[in-house]
Amino acid sequence: MSRLCRPLLVIALALVVSTAAAQLPPVGGWREHLPFNNALQVDADAGSVYCATPYGFFTYDKVDGSFARKTRVNGLSEARVRLMAREPGGRRIALVHENGNLDILDGQKVANIPDLMLSRVGGDKTVYGVLWTREALHLCTGIGIVAVDPSRREVRDTYRPSQNGGDIRVNGLAALNGRLFAATSEGLKTAEANASDLSDHRRWQTVSGDGLPPGPCLAVAVLSGEPVVQRADSLFLRKGGVWRPLPVDGRAVTGLSSSGDRLLVSISESGRGRVLSIDSTGAVRETLQTADLSLPRQAVRDGSAFWVADQNNGLLRIEGGRSERVFPNSPISTASGDLLVARGEVWAAAGSVNEAWNYTYNPNGLFRLKDDTWSGINLYVYPKIDSLLDLVALAADPASERVFAGSFGGGLLEVGPGDALKVYKQQTGLQEAIGDRGSYRVAGLDFDSKGNLWIANYGAPQNLVARMSEGSWKRFSIPFLHTENAVSQVLVDQSDRKWVVSPKGNGVFVFDDGGTPDNLSDDRWRYLRSGRGNGNLPSSDVLCLAEDRDGFIWIGTSRGVAVVTCTDEPFSQGCEASLPVVQQGAFLGFLLADEEVRTIAVDGANRKWVGTRNGVWLLSPDGEKVFERFTVKDSPLLSDLVSRIAVHPSTGEVFVSTFNGICSFRGTATEGRPATVGPEVLVFPNPVPP
Repeated sequence: MSRLCRPLLVIALALVVSTAAAQLPPVGGWREHLPFNNALQVDADAGSVYCATPYGFFTYDKVDGSFARKTRVNGLSEARVRLMAREPGGRRIALVHENGNLDILDGQKVANIPDLMLSRVGGDKTVYGVLWTREALHLCTGIGIVAVDPSRREVRDTYRPSQNGGDIRVNGLAALNGRLFAATSEGLKTAEANASDLSDHRRWQTVSGDGLPPGPCLAVAVLSGEPVVQRADSLFLRKGGVWRPLPVDGRAVTGLSSSGDRLLVSISESGRGRVLSIDSTGAVRETLQTADLSLPRQAVRDGSAFWVADQNNGLLRIEGGRSERVFPNSPISTASGDLLVARGEVWAAAGSVNEAWNYTYNPNGLFRLKDDTWSGINLYVYPKIDSLLDLVALAADPASERVFAGSFGGGLLEVGPGDALKVYKQQTGLQEAIGDRGSYRVAGLDFDSKGNLWIANYGAPQNLVARMSEGSWKRFSIPFLHTENAVSQVLVDQSDRKWVVSPKGNGVFVFDDGGTPDNLSDDRWRYLRSGRGNGNLPSSDVLCLAEDRDGFIWIGTSRGVAVVTCTDEPFSQGCEASLPVVQQGAFLGFLLADEEVRTIAVDGANRKWVGTRNGVWLLSPDGEKVFERFTVKDSPLLSDLVSRIAVHPSTGEVFVSTFNGICSFRGTATEGRPATVGPEVLVFPNPVPP
């Protein structure tokens, strides 16, 4: 474990190395690190391509190849996008979020229309489709069609095209020859678009017969002046007053869009996708089928090329049978596992376990931010690690460039220089979990000062393991009964003592091998849990550990924070955790007593960054003052549900992993280092204003 320098607090004058990432936000600024490789919808004009993803929106400039991103961090009202629509003949973009909130993008400006989200009307307000006409922006919801005036930023009316005027699920809407066609749970409905009383359900008629089978409609589109309807995985085109089936080979239809004089049908089967280009006669004129097409959701024709939004592989440009992936650099998913800063690089483990500490089968591996560029190490890039799902733990070897990652079930992964990979499980010091053959669960990692790697081997008979610096292995039995032999985070403190979290409500173990791992006779153990005389933790449900710059151990639990300050002799029965008291309005109370403290990070000024289910707290070094609190209501934080926090020691950037992805905040404190004067030091602002 690396030794920590004394803190340097940077407020008005900041010192950073000149090689710091060029895209660093200013002090107090935010940036996002969201996945853009999953695409939902796409549109294009002469100069740009517009793409909606689950976590935001981006524009691609076809001339200079640049990207412009829009997320919650830089203007959107929410973190999760559901649907997109472009103004006909205009430049505005409508983005509908998962909760029904609506943003209208006009260049760099964002206008928010939260009426549907805030409405107290009961029923299913989920938005299933969007149609932007010259008259209104129509949101297809579970209660009907909500017509929005995007210029006045208000809801204009609600149409319920059901038989009895009650709520009805509308999946899509199309405009054709002065009429609206609605794909609903009662079938295809139609009405005059300019009727003054579309809110009267009697204005809507059901379209049936002439070859169109009865039943719910999932989507509706337009092909050369005629409607196309999707029922289950079948498509029907009206031609000469008769409905004719279109050839989709019985495969799952995942998207339907009109593009010029063609209908573009996205289909998928067994992880392989295709896009069919169908002409006005109903014939398939072109089939797009490349290795990158997996789950296409929407396509648009752009001259001789096609742009396809693929849910798994992002925005694709396909021309002449070749495909190109086009989206901003980003991690491939959100991350729920460890966050680590090592040698100027940020590492994130994508994996997780569920509340019961069982597998989630997450295949997304690791992400690394280096030189302001994200890259991934996962089974998609390296098939040899296809058994290493749920990578949850990280540790960096202080004596080399190696990074180790723990898989909850697949063992231990070593990432060496040049991304050379090595997997440890069978025939090592790791053991299978009791009752789960073949499962090597690594849930926590940390290095000691001698370069030995300490491993939490969840569920194993001897569940604390050390991989010694010379390559040998040693196993240790924790001498206290604990449910499921559950162990997770390992923290090696400045004195090389091991602090081990035992989830499932077990508490914390403290272990000192006396500097002689081979000699068990001088080993010392301590078991900390709730209650006076037992360690005085506020709860035995321990979630995280951190060591601050004074050598104190901060323990996050489901009921707040405890601090062990007697770290010179933690094995004494008189060594109990203290519970910091903080001023809360006119009252004093225990620090975060009602909060589930999920992660704690320490910055260069010994301040504590605490992540909970209700946002992020920045605490004074002693925990008795709250300097800042960040939530989705008052900051660009992506979600109040925080998984991990890590602080970059050189730049002060605070990385926060949340339910909705990773974002970062430029803090005001960096770690100190020996004073130098030379060209590698950048001082700003220069000159310092009075």
